[in-house]
Amino acid sequence: MDANIDFETVKRMDQANVMQTYRREEVCFSRGKGACLWDLSGNEYLDMVGGVAVNGLGHCHPAVVKALKAQAGRLIHTSNLYHIQRQAELASKLAPLLPPGLEKLFFGNSGTEAVEGALKLAVLSTGRRGIVAALNSFHGRTAAALGATGQEKYRKGLDGLLPASVSFVKYGDAEELEAKLSADTAAVILEPIQGEGGVVAPPEGYLRKARELCDRHGALLIFDEIQTGFGRTGKMFACQHEGVSPDIMTMAKALGGGVPIGAIAATGKAAAAFSAGTHGSTFGGNPLACAAACAVLDTLVARDLTNAAAKKGALLMRRLEALRAKYPALIKEVRGKGLMVGIAMEGENAKAFKSYALSRRVLVNVAADTVVRLLPPLVITKRQIAAFIAVLEDFCRGAPPAGQSL
Repeated sequence: MDANIDFETVKRMDQANVMQTYRREEVCFSRGKGACLWDLSGNEYLDMVGGVAVNGLGHCHPAVVKALKAQAGRLIHTSNLYHIQRQAELASKLAPLLPPGLEKLFFGNSGTEAVEGALKLAVLSTGRRGIVAALNSFHGRTAAALGATGQEKYRKGLDGLLPASVSFVKYGDAEELEAKLSADTAAVILEPIQGEGGVVAPPEGYLRKARELCDRHGALLIFDEIQTGFGRTGKMFACQHEGVSPDIMTMAKALGGGVPIGAIAATGKAAAAFSAGTHGSTFGGNPLACAAACAVLDTLVARDLTNAAAKKGALLMRRLEALRAKYPALIKEVRGKGLMVGIAMEGENAKAFKSYALSRRVLVNVAADTVVRLLPPLVITKRQIAAFIAVLEDFCRGAPPAGQSL
């Protein structure tokens, strides 16, 4: 890496050679630690996005860095033609943390790959074709995952590519879900909390009802825990808030601590549909990614970061609710669990706050156009939470950008 590179040079290289599929913010980061990032000029930022729920342990956690360095010096890749020690170790660490009944794992490289594999597994396991998904959902950008994503803006112009076997229901409406199930339904796929949809949790009991309906109709239940997993909501997995276990579960994001890895977990019965040659991945479960993921799980458990997320999330929600009560014309609703929080704002204020926060060197994200989505590292401190609240209150008061570091 060229230590002397400047931001304008980075932008020129990006625009000349990279497909312009992202609306990037006007900043580039050179290093990170904990819940903070530093740009190319050395300015410090408070990261309330966490790599979109990837950096659960924060940036460059020492345990993950140590594991990567050690593994990179020994073995990076062999392929799944051979037994992989780190993959077996990761499976043995992850299996006891899963919701009851999930016992078999497949490792890939991303969340969307995990969803593709989960849908494929459901169809092979049941011999059925139909998939029921929720409106407002997001499951990924490859064909089958996008086909199960209930937001038209992501699907526009791709009708010929997407599967026709997916039907959609209103998220949280158990009666509509029951009416949509049939003898040809292979699976129902749901996010326990919708992330890209604006941090939307279903009514209490909805996940349990979905479990009952799937059992009644012989369909499999898939939970997409890609964004909600690994302590984010104050439980290891969000479905554990209701004590509901799926037949298949998808994971990614925080599992690798910043290194790409995805996983499918399934019951033994469902997993039996995958036999030699029915599914695979060149890079999936490679030694480097699995070493990082092992370090992530060890740290999550040893530091009890799931419980920490619950406590810090409760603190953040209390502070946000106080602001909502103070500025009800601006902040409509505060919702979420643990450190997965959505601040619903009137009109264009969510987007305006994102820009304002960046000017104050605080990173936030907007989902569903009107919701400020917060996904900070689980290691965020109380002081950093207070710093974020101060910036949000300044915005609510109409304060001009200060440009100061946090």
